[in-house]
Amino acid sequence: MKIQVLFFATLRDKVGHKSVTIELDKHRRVSDLKQNLAELYPVLVPHLPIALVAINHAFAADDDIIPEGAEVAFFPPVSGGGAYPEIFKITSENLELDDLIAKIVSSETGAVCVFTGFVRGVTTRAKPYETTLLEYEAYNQMAEMKMAQIAAEIRQRWPEVQGIAMVQRIGLLKPGTPTVIIACSAAHRDSGVFEAARYGIDRLKEIVPVWKKEIGPHGEVWVEGHYIPGKDD
Repeated sequence: MKIQVLFFATLRDKVGHKSVTIELDKHRRVSDLKQNLAELYPVLVPHLPIALVAINHAFAADDDIIPEGAEVAFFPPVSGGGAYPEIFKITSENLELDDLIAKIVSSETGAVCVFTGFVRGVTTRAKPYETTLLEYEAYNQMAEMKMAQIAAEIRQRWPEVQGIAMVQRIGLLKPGTPTVIIACSAAHRDSGVFEAARYGIDRLKEIVPVWKKEIGPHGEVWVEGHYIPGKDD
């Protein structure tokens, strides 16, 4: 049987490809796939024991069976493990900006750029309308995995960026409530930290599986985007 294997961040750099097609015997387990990859890509050997694995966007263990036609992803731990802190989180709890920033700064940090999204009570673009509530829903595990991918993309473009945090609120939220925080820290303000934070929120809107429903006097409607992710996303 054939499966698609995706690599993210460090593992992608080591392999030199974002994805490969692997042929396995039926009823093979994750541990068998790791052995195959170790033989095909010896450079992965020291990384495979601590790599996280997802089968069809759900985290998997070594003894899990891989179904035919599955998409299997390999990536580093999504909440850190590198030289600088990283936070990727989907939460129903209040977003605490000061606490979040404190977790991505160090003695080297001289600049932090933050984007914070809020629930709008009134939208004035095009035809104005009111919103009394927003309902946010996410595919949590895949969303956090994609946040980690975005962080890797940021580091590739702006290598001087230090800490990175991406936190998305879900549930029913009233106007004036923070919905998302993207924060990047760096030693200096001219390190690309502004551009990195902007890239983070723009990319999140493209590939992180989070949806919102607008609720107001006009009724209820799920807001859908227009960007269709491709295989390279």
